[in-house]
Amino acid sequence: MKKIAFAGTDGRTLLWAYVVSTATSDLYEDNFEGLVIRGTPSMPIFSKAMDWPVTFVATENNDVDSYSRSIIAALEDGTVDCVVPMPEALLFEGLVDRVEAAGFGDRILGLNKAGAFIEGDKIKCKELCRDAGIPVSNAWAQVNAHDYETVLQLCLEFIQSFGGAVLKYPYSAGGKGARIILNSWEIREVYETLLKDYKDSYKKQFGKKGAWPLLIESLMSGVEISFTIFVDGNGSYQILPTSMDYPERFEGPASKMNPITGGTGAVSPHPMETPELIAMAGKTIADPLVDALRAQGLLRPCILYPGCFVSFDKHMQPVKIRVSEINIRPGEPEAQPVARRLRNLGALIEASLTGNLDKVSPEVRDDQVAICIALMTGPGGPDGQKGYPWSCTKNEPIEFDLKYLKRKGIQVIPSAMTWVDADAVFKSDGTRVAFLNANLTVKGSDSRGVLADRLRKKLLTAFDNGKFRVIPREDKAGNRLDLRRDIGTHYLKAEEIFRKL
Repeated sequence: MKKIAFAGTDGRTLLWAYVVSTATSDLYEDNFEGLVIRGTPSMPIFSKAMDWPVTFVATENNDVDSYSRSIIAALEDGTVDCVVPMPEALLFEGLVDRVEAAGFGDRILGLNKAGAFIEGDKIKCKELCRDAGIPVSNAWAQVNAHDYETVLQLCLEFIQSFGGAVLKYPYSAGGKGARIILNSWEIREVYETLLKDYKDSYKKQFGKKGAWPLLIESLMSGVEISFTIFVDGNGSYQILPTSMDYPERFEGPASKMNPITGGTGAVSPHPMETPELIAMAGKTIADPLVDALRAQGLLRPCILYPGCFVSFDKHMQPVKIRVSEINIRPGEPEAQPVARRLRNLGALIEASLTGNLDKVSPEVRDDQVAICIALMTGPGGPDGQKGYPWSCTKNEPIEFDLKYLKRKGIQVIPSAMTWVDADAVFKSDGTRVAFLNANLTVKGSDSRGVLADRLRKKLLTAFDNGKFRVIPREDKAGNRLDLRRDIGTHYLKAEEIFRKL
């Protein structure tokens, strides 16, 4: 039994550990045990209630020092055999470097601090892509965020030539640092809102009057698709099945009232995934990116997660792919439905660390559709909180019907939940409280669109019937939670678009 630990505190951390412990492969004989390093206070209690074969390793707190001490100790005493850090902040702060210095560099999957700029500095990542020949937006520029005149001029030029502009805080922002501008009326408001949101981060890095780097890109059109890529130390790689993220808080395009969040749900596979798309991602992105890492001395076993825009022809075949940004860890919650369709996640991680990815391919449940829906804190509370991703009410009790959820084949992954021993109750910690996951197998004449819609409605029915509630202070019969109701509908939309008349 090989023990793979996942370090972090979000839902993907627990789910990947669960999948490693429970998935059965038809091709690989090795058995794996999944562990979680830290997690959240609710996860061990919840996992025990579910009888999940997941072990937890504690840390003193949530900083890189505590993680590194716990990981090194667990590797030394054999509690774990290898580690996969999930939060990008741990990589930015040098977790891999510390584990390498302790003599366990071959046991941890991730880029070191020198390579973490790929996600941590979007401007340097753009320069890397330019030098490596990886397609990005048609035009982009680095400017001083204090220089509004230059910002205005570039936005006007990009709106005229490309239909829009994107302002990006160029450092780690949890997927929330990009602001789209589609017309001239929005320029000043979007610009000032971004500076307001990140002024404290700018001041901390550059001072009040120093130059504040700001990335401005031309708007990219097409379909947004991300690719999870496992890479080994020899430069071999494997691209996992795709997923489609729903990053906006509500249905519809991003706007001031519909902000980009940490992710409200995901489906796998992406409705427009094809073998040709995976091949194009390998040739256009993975090959030159791995070569660039090797040339800079940064290549090591890692997970890369480039977010892209893809253009298609009338036969739903890809014709062009461009990179928006590159992450250095799995997406959240995109990684959840991807993992639920894999039979050999443990074998892929082991091969990444041992340099054998050329011999281990993803073993995918190709006949399945997987959906993940985030249960988010909705509006209301003693101070009139707006709900996720704005201000959130916390410390309200959680009630759920595990018997019903198990019977319906719905998996709950706790996220922003805590456990109160004195009351013997789970409570909401705000934001994305939990995730609902489910898979279905395509059978007979049903299309993926029909299947995904059936699966979506099953999850919505469970929610609408109060099978998972955060009980509001002001209404004991109510539910503080909210969710997006359109997650999974894009399978039917894709089938409608490409259906011959």
